[in-house]
Formats: sequence, C-alpha cells, structure tokens
Amino acid sequence: MIFGFPLLSVAIWLPIFFGVLVLATGHDRNAPIARMIALVGAVLGFLVTLPLYTGFDKMISAMQFEEMYVWIPHFNINYHLGIDGISVLFILLNSFFTPLVVLAGWKVIEKRVAQYMAAFLIMSGIVNGVFASLDAMLFYVFWEAMLIPMFLIIGVWGGANRVYAAVKFFLYTLLGSLLMLIAFIYLYRQSGVVLGTGSFSILDYHALPIPRVEQILIFIAFFMAFAVKVPMFPVHTWLPDAHVEAPTGGSVVLAAIMLKVGAYGFLRFSMPIAPDASHELAWVMITLSLIAVVYIGLVALMQSDMKKLVAYSSISHMGFVTLGFFIFNAYGIEGGLLQMISHGFVSGAMFLGIGVMYDRVHSRQIADYGGVAHKMPVFAAFFVLFAMANSGLPGTSGFVGEFLVIMGAVKVNFWYALLAATTLIFGAAYTLWMVKRVFFGAISNEHVAHLSDITLREKIIFSILAVCVLGMGVYPLPFGEMMHASVNNLIVHLGNSKL
Repeated sequence: MIFGFPLLSVAIWLPIFFGVLVLATGHDRNAPIARMIALVGAVLGFLVTLPLYTGFDKMISAMQFEEMYVWIPHFNINYHLGIDGISVLFILLNSFFTPLVVLAGWKVIEKRVAQYMAAFLIMSGIVNGVFASLDAMLFYVFWEAMLIPMFLIIGVWGGANRVYAAVKFFLYTLLGSLLMLIAFIYLYRQSGVVLGTGSFSILDYHALPIPRVEQILIFIAFFMAFAVKVPMFPVHTWLPDAHVEAPTGGSVVLAAIMLKVGAYGFLRFSMPIAPDASHELAWVMITLSLIAVVYIGLVALMQSDMKKLVAYSSISHMGFVTLGFFIFNAYGIEGGLLQMISHGFVSGAMFLGIGVMYDRVHSRQIADYGGVAHKMPVFAAFFVLFAMANSGLPGTSGFVGEFLVIMGAVKVNFWYALLAATTLIFGAAYTLWMVKRVFFGAISNEHVAHLSDITLREKIIFSILAVCVLGMGVYPLPFGEMMHASVNNLIVHLGNSKL
C-alpha cells in the first residue's frame, strides 16, 4: 500500500467493476456508451498501476505493496497480495494492453459489443490478481477464473471452428490445473506439520523442507499446469487453434499476456518451492525448450496462415524463455523475463497487424496477399518494424532478451547456446518470408488493389507499440533494473538448495 491506499486491490477490482458497468449497458443500441465506458475503465486501470513502478524499491527483493485480509480463517486462507521485481512488470504489461485491445475492437466488433468489451476488462483484473496473489488458494481462484473470459471470447466472437478451439483451450488448461491444486493441498498439510498450522501462504512454501521424492512429484504437478499455459512442447497444440479462431483482441491478449502466466508460475512456484527437483529435472526442461526453439521454428516456416505462423513463432520464443530460466544464472533468468516483456509487445503488435489486414481482405492466407506496401505504406512500415523485432534485430526489444539468454547458455553449455541461437536464423526466415510475400512484389489480389492505409486510431495504437519496441531495444535498463534484486534472491535460494 501507499499511504494506506490498496493499489493492488484497485488494479484488480477497478477493471472488473468497469467490466460489470459495461455489461449493464445491455443491448447493442447502447454500443457507443459501452465502448466509451470500456475505454475509460481500461485507461484508468492502466493509470492506477503506474505508481507500482514509480513507488517500487528496486534495491530489495522482498514483497512490496502487500495487503493482507482474512478470507477463510478455518483453513487459514487469506486475501494476501504483494509484488516483487518479477511480478510488477507483468501487471504493468497486462494493464498496458487492455486499452489497446479496447481500441482495436472499436469498429470491428459490431455485435454483443458490451459483452466483448466487458470480457477483456474482467480478464484484465483477474490476470492482475494472478500476478499479485501471495496465497495459493487465491492464486488458484484467479488462475481458473482467467479461463472463463477467454473461453467466451474465442467461443462467441471467434471464427468458423471457434467452439472446437474454445473447448480444446479450456480442457487443456483446466486438466493441468487440477494437479496444481493437489500440490497446494499437499503443501498445506506439510506446512501444518512444520509450522504447527496449515498455511496456503506461497512465501511459507518457499522455506518448507520437502523431501526429494515429494519435490519431484510437486514439480511434475506444477509442470502440468504451467507447461500447458506457456505452452511448452508437446502440450502446445491448443495454441495455434486458439489463435486462428480467436478474434484479434483475443489473440493479442492470449499471446501478450496469458502465455506469460505459465512462465511466471515456474519462477513463483516450481523453482523456489521445489529447488532440488528443479535442478534434477532441469535437463528435461532444457530439452523441451530447445525442441520448441528449433522444431517449432521449422514448423512456423511451413505455415500458410499468418496467424498460425505467429502462433508457432510464439511457442518458439517462449521456449527461449524456459531455457533461460532453467540454466540457473542471472543472464538466463533476466533474459527470459525481458524476452517475455518484449514478446508481449511484439506478438501483440503482429496480431494487431494481421487483424488490420483481415478486417479489410477477410483472409489470413499469405497467398491471398502481395504488394500491400504499395497501398498501405504507413502500415507496412510499422509491420516491418515489428517483424524485425520478431526476428531479434539489434536495436529492437526482441534482441535484448535473446542475447542475454544466449550469453547465459554459453556459461552452462556451448551446445545449448548454439541450438538456442538458431531461433535468430529461423525467426528471420519465417518472419521475413511472410513479409516479402505479403507486403512486397506485385499486387496479386483485387482486394489488395482496393486497400486504403490505416486510420488515425490504428496509427495511434501502432505508434505506441513501436515506441515500446524501440525504446526497450535501445534502453532496456528501466525494465532490467526492476528485476535484479528478486532474480538474485531466487538464484541464491536455488544455489543453497542445489543437490
């Protein structure tokens, strides 16, 4: 709290309140009112998170802005919130994207407008709750609640196969989460043995002495929940379907925010609670991460659908993140975190760009385009910039995290670094090949011939994202300095517990 003001609670419940307010506008005849209320709520939701950055003490690793209220005293379950240098940036990233998603759907969504806008506002608040929770059951409630708005977004406003994609997304993520709940119940019982009373406090779990076999089982339980969300190979198959069928806003939030929740779980739960198991099973995580980087990069190269290409690209880039985490050094973990932030900006921008083209041409097939730069030069300039960032071009945000992870991998094993570096080659190959076929050459489609350049609203959205991509690429310090203390504390914890 700052001067007794519960900033984290406001960051969670303000967007949810505005989401409910938007729902109250009801019928589509009130769509203009719904849009305005949604935009006001989204902007306010972002503004209230800014003091979390400006008031954050970068020199300490302890939780800050803590709030604690008794929730279910019989089971010692509390409404306990707090953030450290790892979680603060993701709350900011999530709140930053909510106004952009509202603006992106301003004209495109014409049916059930209030429900569409409300779903994103409510999901924004819930995701903030995931990143701020310091009680395991509170985390679990937010974690599961997060599925509902995205399920509706895909299932109601998605494409032709939206029901299949929505159900697949829901089942994959729900089944993995049930094992996480079992792990929480075990930890509650174990804390009762050690502390004298059962606890659902995540911070208490970090200090529990857990035997080796139990650590491995807990790690596997957490892995099933978090790996699906990342998503890691081989539980990644739901993501391309979800992206292809989701509306543009759904794809943006899915790529920019929801994938980060799974990777965050490894840092908040798997590694500090089961540190010995994390070391013992690191080879599994590194192997699966490298498969994602190399194999999924090649799969992306074969895609004919732009959304599928960027979806597979996301899986490959998130493989880079988990690789960085499980090489257990500061370069790797901080590089993975920076890659997560960058991937949020870049993948969000690319899905918005694909949405702009789909709204005009009603096709995502690369073969249906060609020569777009002749008709939409401003849009082409923005998209090429984001494509360069997706390829890891120095000077863009995409380079910073990948460079640090490769540097960290070199310290552990040269071959890890060599295989990881192939993402720069494959990333450039599939991204630039798509750009070449879509934007350059002769105009090969009548629909492309009648295109007009992006509107002022779209220019504002892309300009904001371009500033973020270039700003982070040129000057990443404001992002990196937030996480130093927390990452170093985690590394010390892992080092002290190493088998």
